[in-house]
Amino acid sequence: MKHAYQDLAERSGTRKLVGWTTMLFAAVVLAACGGGAGTTANQNTGTAECDPNDPNTFAECGTVLVALTDADGDFVNYTVDVLSLTLETANGRVVETMPRKTRINFTDYVDLTELVTVATIPPAVYVSGTISLDYSNAEIFVEDSSVEDDPMRGSKAAVVKDIDGNILTQTELKIRLSNRDQLIVTRGRPALLQLDFDLDASHTVDIVPTPADAISEQFILAEVVPVDEKEIRVRGPLAGVSIDEMTYTVALRPFHDRIGDFGRVRVHVTDETEFEVDEVMYAGVDGLRALADAGTGTPTVAKGTLNVADREFTADIVLAGSSVPGIDRDAVIGNVIARNDNFLTIRGATIVPSDRPTHFHNDVVVEVGPETKVFKDGHRASDLSIDAISIGQRVTIRGNQPMPTTDALAPQILFDATQGSVRMHVTHLSGIVNSVMTGQTDITLHSIDRRRVQIFDFSGTGKSEGEDADPDNYEISTGNLTLADFSTGKPIVARGFPTAFGWAPPDFTGRTVIDYTDVRSVLGVGWGVEGTAEPFRSVGPDGLVLFNKNPDIDQRHYIKQGPVLIDLTALDSNTTILPRETGRLAFYIKSADSIRMYSHFDDFANDLSTSLIGGDRARSMHARGKYDVDTNVFTAYKIGVYLLEPL
Repeated sequence: MKHAYQDLAERSGTRKLVGWTTMLFAAVVLAACGGGAGTTANQNTGTAECDPNDPNTFAECGTVLVALTDADGDFVNYTVDVLSLTLETANGRVVETMPRKTRINFTDYVDLTELVTVATIPPAVYVSGTISLDYSNAEIFVEDSSVEDDPMRGSKAAVVKDIDGNILTQTELKIRLSNRDQLIVTRGRPALLQLDFDLDASHTVDIVPTPADAISEQFILAEVVPVDEKEIRVRGPLAGVSIDEMTYTVALRPFHDRIGDFGRVRVHVTDETEFEVDEVMYAGVDGLRALADAGTGTPTVAKGTLNVADREFTADIVLAGSSVPGIDRDAVIGNVIARNDNFLTIRGATIVPSDRPTHFHNDVVVEVGPETKVFKDGHRASDLSIDAISIGQRVTIRGNQPMPTTDALAPQILFDATQGSVRMHVTHLSGIVNSVMTGQTDITLHSIDRRRVQIFDFSGTGKSEGEDADPDNYEISTGNLTLADFSTGKPIVARGFPTAFGWAPPDFTGRTVIDYTDVRSVLGVGWGVEGTAEPFRSVGPDGLVLFNKNPDIDQRHYIKQGPVLIDLTALDSNTTILPRETGRLAFYIKSADSIRMYSHFDDFANDLSTSLIGGDRARSMHARGKYDVDTNVFTAYKIGVYLLEPL
């Protein structure tokens, strides 16, 4: 498998994989305090002292909400156990925020944020913390595309090792906060904090060995205000419903955990909120009534948005009861890569058994039938049939796995959904614009939900064989969404749904279409294990000027703009890196045993300049933002530099 930046640029040698994985701490309105354990601390002048283990003292406590998200990367699966997450006050007190361990697959959270825990903790100023990860039962997989003429070749297991080549079992990662943005927890108001577990900057993957080697120098970043804003997911059994307030409350239980109480969360709904309760569709207050009728303890999953100012989480979609994956029946989550009559091949499947822990499997073949119920995000009617499910579609399928297996690389397994249901989710495309016309954009399709287009078999998608979807000229219906005529030849990202099977063209209906002017870009540069003394031509409060032709640059030297890879060393001029003018920002400098976080670019630039003048050498740099090809300017909202201190 080639490095994300190298996949279009080279076909030999050691490949590197990188993945941006982020962990976010977000805030939602609490219905009640709950979860968490640890030492006590009274930072206020109140007469009572907060004890997270004593509900009688909760009135004197504060709360912090922990959530997880992941940025786009190249790990197919990265599942580990989180054993502990502690926070430390300015005067050295340590507080545990996780009531029990939980299992996390970081790659599930590219497009959303999951609320992990609502911890009751003493009011204080928190300046750092520690997260403990257990790799003993880890599931780490990378996509194996090393054989170019075998598009059905799947995933390859990887082993995470430290820089000395030792296989990781348990590891502790230090969390540090910016000195300008410390976490202040007070009584009665949830705190906001953001963590960034940067897999891109801290992992180098060699695909050649079997299993592949993932060499890790892991670290955690922390911000008090989220930089990345995404849809938030809240899971847990129902604790109560308020029809008058248009809210319901859950006992938080993140991911696919079936036991434990990670705190209480209030979920707001509107007349537009879509409900699926026990596989029946509702909207607004009718959905709340159905939820109330289902009763306390009913499993729920909600996706929605967070109003940071008002601390309110509002759900757009709510699933409850048997509609929740892994409740009553097994579930499979992934993308349809092929269809043969009523048999769907799901690639990169997360299997959620009803009676066992979740696990990853490369391919699962699912049988659907006339009795299979079909739902679609944003589609409130119950008029869909299995004909709606086409190639590329991201789905959650509920049914039965007759022959359970946890071997991800075993031959295809069968899954019976003939009496089950399928929920179709918004699917993401990435490609290059071929032509723009009124109501339609034709593209060269590069990937679907970050999976290379070569693995998808579009046979049967068209009204006739000659009308099957063609990835070299994939037709997107854009409706009133418009793109500039000069977008031809530029990258594009589209979100929506593939056309019903057998009904193309058009091949896809876009809900949102993002042209190259707004496509998020990633810049990654490495300077080898010894680093370099001159990574930049200049460093100042107005920006950085990268030394593009530095002879110390290693295999990582690309900007990835959607599906386009731009070789920094081949550009005619040095690339300028600027902080964006509006919106939240995050910058960091990592060394062997410390992380220095900044929310202001001038602080970051001053530290970086001083460190380089003092003899530090740059080992790698990563940035996220937008790239202007014409001016060779990268406008970033997040920048990180890894420095090697002088020996």
